[in-house]
Amino acid sequence: MSPFIAELLGTLFLILLGNGVVANVVLSQSKGSGGGWIVIAFGWAMAVFVGVYVATHGSAAHLNPAVTIAMAAFNGFPWADVPIYLAGQLIGAMAGSCLVWLTYRQHFDATADAGLQQACFCTAPAIPNKFYNFISEMIGTMVLLLGVLFMTKSANSLGTLDALPVGLLVLAIGLSLGGPTGYAINPARDLGPRIMHAILPMKNKGDSNWGYSWVPVIAPIVGALLAVWLYKNVLVG
Repeated sequence: MSPFIAELLGTLFLILLGNGVVANVVLSQSKGSGGGWIVIAFGWAMAVFVGVYVATHGSAAHLNPAVTIAMAAFNGFPWADVPIYLAGQLIGAMAGSCLVWLTYRQHFDATADAGLQQACFCTAPAIPNKFYNFISEMIGTMVLLLGVLFMTKSANSLGTLDALPVGLLVLAIGLSLGGPTGYAINPARDLGPRIMHAILPMKNKGDSNWGYSWVPVIAPIVGALLAVWLYKNVLVG
């Protein structure tokens, strides 16, 4: 399996299962309706586990442009592979969100709240304040990268055996740090589905909140760069 296909499939599973649990919990007339934040956090954790496990069969299983860019900047990952990874991640995220829409098509149309529809695609802050929203996403991504680096002790790869610990790390981030913004901590996870939200037809659909969209793209990249730099130059020397 090529790295492009591995990143595409891994990110597709990530978004299909991650946004799928959001749709199950928040959309009208779903059997999981009202399941709550803990169900969503557990669903996303298992989505990360499955996505990473799938992608390790052909790539370093980043599934996240922030991880890829930070690893290339400070940890020896080849810059020549970065566009391949980023393309796979974005396309996989778009495909995964489209499959969520197909699975819950009737429930999207049955949901009158445009914000709940959008939540099944991309993140939005609980209290809009771009400065603090940026800080929240940056800190969440720093925790993700530092945790992964201490788990794997590897230059580039998460590795198949590290898939479950990474999922548990994302569970902890969601439960502890996810409240302010919905913890995108991944530019592709937010941008790809946001694009699909803008494109796909749904009754009662609102706008895609493009004014906020740069925060879950830029903040995770900044957080990842800071985390890997700290790990390499301060924490482990």
